Amino acid sequence: MSTQTDTPVSVTTVYKVSGMSCGHCEGAVSGEISEIPGVGSVKAVASTGEVTVVSEVPLDDEAVRAAVDEAGFELVGKA
Repeated sequence: MSTQTDTPVSVTTVYKVSGMSCGHCEGAVSGEISEIPGVGSVKAVASTGEVTVVSEVPLDDEAVRAAVDEAGFELVGKA
C-alpha cells in the first residue's frame, strides 16, 4: 500500500539587502517580504545583509524590490 502526500515544492532564494544593521531592520524587511503572495518563510540577517526567502514559486524580483523599498532598504540583488 502506498501513500501519497501533497508536499508542495518550495523555492529558496537568497537576496542581498543593504542598510540593515539590527534586529528591527531584519523584522521590517521580513515583515514586508512575507506579505508577498506565496511566501512561506523569510529570514533576514543584518550582519550579512542576506535575506533567505522560501516560497511556493519563484518570486518576481520587482515584487521583492518593492517590499524591501517599503521597509526602507535597498535590494542589491540575489546573493
